[in-house]
Amino acid sequence: MEFNEILISKCKTHHIYNGEPLYDFRFKEALKFHPPGLAAATDSTGAFHINIKGLPAYNQRFKRSFGFYESFAAVEDDSGFYHISEKGEAIYSQRYSWVGNYQEKLSVVRDFSNKYFHIDYLGNEIYEEKYNYAGDFKDGIAVVCLPDGKSTHIDKIGKFIHNKFYNQLDVFHKGFARAKDERGWFHINENGEAIYEKRFLTLEPFYNGQAFAEELSGDLLVIGEKGEVLNLIKYNERDYVAEISSELTGFWKSELINAAIE
Repeated sequence: MEFNEILISKCKTHHIYNGEPLYDFRFKEALKFHPPGLAAATDSTGAFHINIKGLPAYNQRFKRSFGFYESFAAVEDDSGFYHISEKGEAIYSQRYSWVGNYQEKLSVVRDFSNKYFHIDYLGNEIYEEKYNYAGDFKDGIAVVCLPDGKSTHIDKIGKFIHNKFYNQLDVFHKGFARAKDERGWFHINENGEAIYEKRFLTLEPFYNGQAFAEELSGDLLVIGEKGEVLNLIKYNERDYVAEISSELTGFWKSELINAAIE
């Protein structure tokens, strides 16, 4: 049985396999199965994890439980957020106001001062800095947000990948990352440099050399890695008469106010 073949019922109270309930139990909520074959579930006793028979994997109960990633799962109890093993045991002594999932042997956490950083399997901080926000590592690189609100990329020892800072930033995908400055969204390379001049209202990561984009005018496009338009999906027809009328109305209002002042 492959875990990705086990589905969650529409009512989210149990799991389905080959169109049939996987077990007889019903929960307040059930989440997806992840290796090593456990799924987060909640009933009247609290939150915990179940095996494919619908049975609790351990005796402990939590406020909330989440999926297993890299053999550990995030949970919350009265002491805060932390990670547990398959036996329901905490893997370190620290507690946080929130934790993410382990990715590439590291997890992002938020302390009780609302600062973000990354820890290893033992709960050790992997660098000294604290950030206003931090994301998961992907291919050894993560996004962090500095106190001034600007974002950049760091490696697994907390070193900046490049010395470029943007209003918003995404992880790298096939060598490129989405970034946003005062003019809009665009793509950057691993040196933090824009790969084209144009800016967009919304933008997706590249998918086999192409990306979906929405221009500031509202046009929907598919662009290439040089920012060139490869396909026009939808042209946003603009009401030029209304725009001109609006401009003229604004002009005459300004003239009227100026005349009144004089």
